[in-house]
Amino acid sequence: MRYPIASGTRAQRAAIDTGVMEKVRVSKLMSQQGLCSRREADDYIERGWVFVDGERVTELGTRVDPASKITLNRAAQASQQARVTILLNKPVGYVSAQAEPGYKPAVSLINAASRYFGDRVPLGFTPLHLKGLAPAGRLDIDSQGLLVLTQDGRIAKQLIGENSAIEKEYLVRVQGSLSKAGLALLNHGLSLDGEALRPAQVSWQNKDQLRFILRQGKKRQIRRMCELVGLEVTGLKRMRIGKLMLGDLPQGQWRYLRADEAF
Repeated sequence: MRYPIASGTRAQRAAIDTGVMEKVRVSKLMSQQGLCSRREADDYIERGWVFVDGERVTELGTRVDPASKITLNRAAQASQQARVTILLNKPVGYVSAQAEPGYKPAVSLINAASRYFGDRVPLGFTPLHLKGLAPAGRLDIDSQGLLVLTQDGRIAKQLIGENSAIEKEYLVRVQGSLSKAGLALLNHGLSLDGEALRPAQVSWQNKDQLRFILRQGKKRQIRRMCELVGLEVTGLKRMRIGKLMLGDLPQGQWRYLRADEAF
């Protein structure tokens, strides 16, 4: 059975119809199959940890049939299992990724002292858990709430990959008047950067707070959406990513993603 392709060029579709598929880079196929990120795939290939149809692949750029079976050896699997994912309640004033003048990155909050006392993961914090730890999605400097930081390219792709449809839920405090037509536009009908936005779920939480559920993450998307319908955002808090809630995680504290949790 050939590896399914959701969409593609006319030539790709014709190739599927005729049963002849163009060969693809092993690293790209590994990413498509959710085994790891493309950067991780290149590292695994160089280490000799990747097998295609039972044959070891060591050359970067190797191309194979999309129907090929790719497996990782135990060293690669152990490397993936050792990678951590962290859930942080980011306060206002911290940037998600790279530091900016006068502001610190959210990762600077990750240390032994700021770990949530209720974290049930039997894992001791080590500075090695900061190596390669990166945010899987943005949360603006003037926003707070749930932020995921991970060393695992598979989770990063799941949350912020091009085809990701993971829900993200926010409570948004606003000022201004919103008509029924404006609320309808927030749900569907607005465009940003010349691109129509995906349908959202937006409803009133109380008299001055809206609940947003989005399946995409353009830069400052909620604030810009609100501006388009005449509202000013005065507070924004992310409450949920996929199945995972912020819950009782205190502001400025973090915990590890448990083995039984998934987005």
